[in-house]
Amino acid sequence: MGKYISAVFLFFIFLGIYYAGSFTKIPFADCVGFILNAEKGGWTSVATATSHFLYINTVVLIKTLTRLNAIEASRLLVIISGAATVSIIFLTVKSITKTEWIALTSAFIFGFSFSFWRNAEIVEVYTYNSLWVSLFFFSMVKTFSENKRNYIIFSSLFLGISLWVHIQNILLIPALLVFLFYFRQQKKYFYSSLFLFAVLFSSLFILNISQGYPINSPYSSDQGNWVEDSLKKDTIQYVKDFFISFVYLFYNFNFFIFFGITGAILLYRTNRKMFYVFAAGSVCVYGFSTFYAVSDNYVFFIPFNIIFALSIGYGLSSARYSSFGRYSWTCLFIPLAYVLCFHIVLSTERGKEIHNFKAYKGGLNYYLLPWMNNNVGILEFTIDKKQAPEPIHWMTASALEYIELLKSKGYTEEEIKKL
Repeated sequence: MGKYISAVFLFFIFLGIYYAGSFTKIPFADCVGFILNAEKGGWTSVATATSHFLYINTVVLIKTLTRLNAIEASRLLVIISGAATVSIIFLTVKSITKTEWIALTSAFIFGFSFSFWRNAEIVEVYTYNSLWVSLFFFSMVKTFSENKRNYIIFSSLFLGISLWVHIQNILLIPALLVFLFYFRQQKKYFYSSLFLFAVLFSSLFILNISQGYPINSPYSSDQGNWVEDSLKKDTIQYVKDFFISFVYLFYNFNFFIFFGITGAILLYRTNRKMFYVFAAGSVCVYGFSTFYAVSDNYVFFIPFNIIFALSIGYGLSSARYSSFGRYSWTCLFIPLAYVLCFHIVLSTERGKEIHNFKAYKGGLNYYLLPWMNNNVGILEFTIDKKQAPEPIHWMTASALEYIELLKSKGYTEEEIKKL
């Protein structure tokens, strides 16, 4: 237990951070839809690209066992998943570098990264998904760095489970296949791992087909044609998307990007097998997320950000940067960087325009600050029949349904506005 004490402390530190900054009222985006499904209380029996089978059913299970309402059950799952993921990042980097301060620094850098921190403060699937993805990477690293062959099977188990949370994780299958290829001589573990993953993956299709859904239903949805739209952009838009992806990367990791790049180069030089495994996952996830035609594509980079955080840890382990250890505490000031950026952008004319245009859901606070306490709530917005300067009917439709459900349970409009 002693060797895990730092991971336990990290868990409770970030549990407190994420709880303190968690949403006060149900935010905009997909949050109210998830809570609505959980409030209905029924088990989700289909695994499509937008049903998020394991996430919804886990929230329903927590709600059933704890008697919490859908909002608090969702909050509990998200912040626990967020804090646990940070601890897994710590254990993974420590397994690679064998150095406590590097692992702690990497964990704080990832825990404070904007995309992950933001999703640990709202009701979304990506934090829970990150937990399973981080366990997948943890298992692969354990196999490489500590020669523990049983983790070969765990890698397939965790990636297979993650597909039931979010189908985006099929983009990590190339990483798993490259990983298994390097251990193909370990026939017992190789075939067991391959079989386990095949069962978990194929079960998605079997479940849906048994209920009359088409064979492509696990990776498609009737709510939009986002993949098709991603292939219809012009060249200028693709270039813009590529530039924006670097903006996301910088906003998540600031000057620590240098160590992430250094870590990738160092890993290529010292352990090419591990490098190619992570490269396979990185290219697929980063490429897809960059060009995916949805307004919130920043969240799809989170699995890549996990890889990049591990790379930062490996970069910090380079002998030439050993002196940085005495300055590693600077990662604790990452939250101040968000505040500084917020005020700088808000001081510009363009920033003020965006702040006013997006005021209906919190303005620049919503986009540049990861914490969500004292936020604008979509239920109050919907009940007061406020108007947004852009289409949000897909959000308010779920809000209206949720409001009616709460009214049927005896809630007044004034009580609902506070949720």
